[in-house]
Amino acid sequence: MKQYGLIGYPLGHSFSKRFFTEKFSREGIDAVYDNYELPDVNMLLDVVENHPDLEGLNCTIPHKQAVMSLLDEISPEASKIGAVNVIKILREEKSSTADARGYKLIGYNSDIIGFTESIRPLLKPCHKKALVLGTGGAAQAITVALDNLGIEWKYVSRTSAKGRFSYAQITPDVLREYLVVINCSPVGMFPHVDEVPQLPYDALTANHLLYDLVYNPLETKFLQYGAQAGAVVKNGLEMLELQALASWDIWTSK
Repeated sequence: MKQYGLIGYPLGHSFSKRFFTEKFSREGIDAVYDNYELPDVNMLLDVVENHPDLEGLNCTIPHKQAVMSLLDEISPEASKIGAVNVIKILREEKSSTADARGYKLIGYNSDIIGFTESIRPLLKPCHKKALVLGTGGAAQAITVALDNLGIEWKYVSRTSAKGRFSYAQITPDVLREYLVVINCSPVGMFPHVDEVPQLPYDALTANHLLYDLVYNPLETKFLQYGAQAGAVVKNGLEMLELQALASWDIWTSK
């Protein structure tokens, strides 16, 4: 039986195991998907060696960047983003280039695919500039997607830096200029559902688009404030589903 799974730490919040287990059952696919909680990313090699039927992995926090040093190849997009969330495992019998370990690990990033296909239908001609809240691996994928979509962007974090806003610098005038706001931080995620990025929400309009990568809860306070202002809002659930399907395509491609 083919095996797939997720590495990260901790994994109590993970959506992937349920998604793929239901997909395999629904489509009659003879495969299993398991979670591998790895406090140390170097434990990945033990997982691969001890599970010879393992053909692919998803990778989540905190290993998206650290795992890159363990891989044999990294796709150009994942290299540009600086983070990997999909690993394809080529065993010796399937790869003439597998190394002495008997397998080859290739890293990809499907965040960019999921986000692009999820936000594209919501974009209007007025959506020319975006604020990206957070600067982690997911935010880096989002900025590459925004570049591909032709949308100018700036990071927002707790401290200002060159080419980056601090939250204190987001005035109503800034928010009226940047009509797309994307939360790539964990602020507002369960159980901290009362938390919200510090923005002048009174400046939001019906022309704004608020996108939250958080999907638990389905409507964060960030999105609630946007909806109250008449803005278009969307959570990260569809992105996650599209990202998962892109992972499957990567694992099963020849």
